[in-house]
Amino acid sequence: MAFPKHVRLVEVGPRDGLQNEANPIDTATKLELIDRLGAAGIRYIEAASFVSPKWVPQMADHREVMSGLKRRDGVTYAALTPNLKGLETALECGVEEVAVFGAASEAFSQKNINCSVAESLERFAPVLERAKAANVRVRGYVSTVLACPYEGDIAPAKVADVAKALYDMGCYEVSLGDTIGTGTPLAAKRMLEAVSRDIPMDKLAAHFHDTYGQAIANLYAVLEEGISVIDSSVAGLGGCPYAKGASGNVASEDVVYLLNGLGIETGIDLNKLADTGTWITQTIGRPNRSKVGVALASR
Repeated sequence: MAFPKHVRLVEVGPRDGLQNEANPIDTATKLELIDRLGAAGIRYIEAASFVSPKWVPQMADHREVMSGLKRRDGVTYAALTPNLKGLETALECGVEEVAVFGAASEAFSQKNINCSVAESLERFAPVLERAKAANVRVRGYVSTVLACPYEGDIAPAKVADVAKALYDMGCYEVSLGDTIGTGTPLAAKRMLEAVSRDIPMDKLAAHFHDTYGQAIANLYAVLEEGISVIDSSVAGLGGCPYAKGASGNVASEDVVYLLNGLGIETGIDLNKLADTGTWITQTIGRPNRSKVGVALASR
């Protein structure tokens, strides 16, 4: 299959990238990060997570973030809402789009959200129902689509089952996450092949972490298969508290550089994006994990 002509980037840095930071990051910094990302041409930004502050203290200011946004025309500001309570709070803040997340691994589901895969899907049903009534679109995440820190390799058929359940429930798009970043290109292709038998390719997204340095190679492999939505995190920020040693998502700057090289449109200004990556990592005292960002900053 030919490469897509255009790819939509889903920027998860403000949520997935920052949620595990131990030191509190003030709301003003989060809002500036979101605004800078919008100024760089990113049209979809996951801005906050409406989870209990007990579980994710860094996201305790979700109301302030969603209410304090300087909204840009044409930019979607989304939030993670794992349950009905989170969704209701998000709706009060005027959220336009939300996301729910499940896992392809039973063990990971138990560790991450304290329930089985089947139970997690049951929990999402009222969330999707309420969101639909409020005219808010829902995106679905499937974690551990290639491997799990507790179970090892995950069968593509299992991933396909969970992804189909989310899609059938009403998720307009399903993002497939290599949460621990151990996947390789052939495994990524096989997984996508299984999932795309039930779900159209244009309703799927790739969400690859870069723990083993394979994310860009894996993205190239699934772009060849027709994937046209990619989740990424500015400066490669992030990790996973339930996946020891997992590094952040693939860096947005590295993805845009790859796509530019392939002649695929994104509408994103790479230099502005790289400047944002340099700024946020310096602000929070983190290393910049974007190779492209580091290279551009050293010019």
